[in-house]
Amino acid sequence: MTQATAAIIGTGVIGAGWAARYLANGYRVKAWDPGENAHEKLKESIGNAWPSLEKLGLKDGASIDNLTFYDTLEDACDEADIIQESAPEVVELKCSLLKQISECAPTDAIIGSSTSGFKPSVLQENVALPERLVVTHPFNPVYLLPLVEVVGGEKTAADAINKAQRIYKSLGMHPLHVRKEIDGHLSDRLLEALWRENLHLVNDGIATTGELDDAITYGPGLRWALMGTNLTYHLAGGDTGMRHMLKQFGPALKLPWTKLEAPELTESLIDRMVEGTHEQAANRSVKELEQLRDNCLVAIMEALAQYEVGAGKVLSDHRKTV
Repeated sequence: MTQATAAIIGTGVIGAGWAARYLANGYRVKAWDPGENAHEKLKESIGNAWPSLEKLGLKDGASIDNLTFYDTLEDACDEADIIQESAPEVVELKCSLLKQISECAPTDAIIGSSTSGFKPSVLQENVALPERLVVTHPFNPVYLLPLVEVVGGEKTAADAINKAQRIYKSLGMHPLHVRKEIDGHLSDRLLEALWRENLHLVNDGIATTGELDDAITYGPGLRWALMGTNLTYHLAGGDTGMRHMLKQFGPALKLPWTKLEAPELTESLIDRMVEGTHEQAANRSVKELEQLRDNCLVAIMEALAQYEVGAGKVLSDHRKTV
């Protein structure tokens, strides 16, 4: 059987995460990034991720040695079955880069953009064979978190969406088909609402960054590992579920509790955010915190796998294919 090939275009945090996940699943990975020392940074990021991937289980043929870094975009895209674009979130840059990718990529290759907010219809305007371009939005760390939002544009073929979903499922991911394209897709729109409220609470001097993180990690965050907002609130309604919950707590939605517009990012607010998160980090480097995060995520997914729920079920199903 021929070894599948993934091209990783852009090797920052997200691109490196994609590279690690593909390598862990036995792919040959061809990478390109014009940034200074990009190759060394990529190898360091993959090395940092590899211990966690080993704990979850590697597929036959998986090896860091299957990574090759190329000097040109064209060489990286050559012979690729799927191409993951993970350039910075600047629409002009992404559109230009996707146009270049489409002109040198194999005609049957899926082109996936890791954009967190742009609609695929905007990105595919100048792309050759635009029917194969799909938004494939993952979540950091890409090599551990299974969710990937798959979004087609006006010109995307149904076959391309189906093929992308099959590929991601084979990588141990949960491909969520976003049926109608919308700015920010689904997950980021939910996260943005929480993030804006977070900024207001810091800006208004009501809480520190640490207190706000405690308000999530010790409560809602634990529930969200296996149930989302809707099912959680269904349980809050008791035996009669969501209907009772909405009748009881629905009126509170009219109360002026939240502020969905983001506050002005003044230097004072930025300083508070920086100082708060610096205190939370407690002199630990980003790499140290990444290792802590990864170890905790592995343990949570292992626990959920025992009950076949959430990310644990995705892990359990994927292990049966390893």
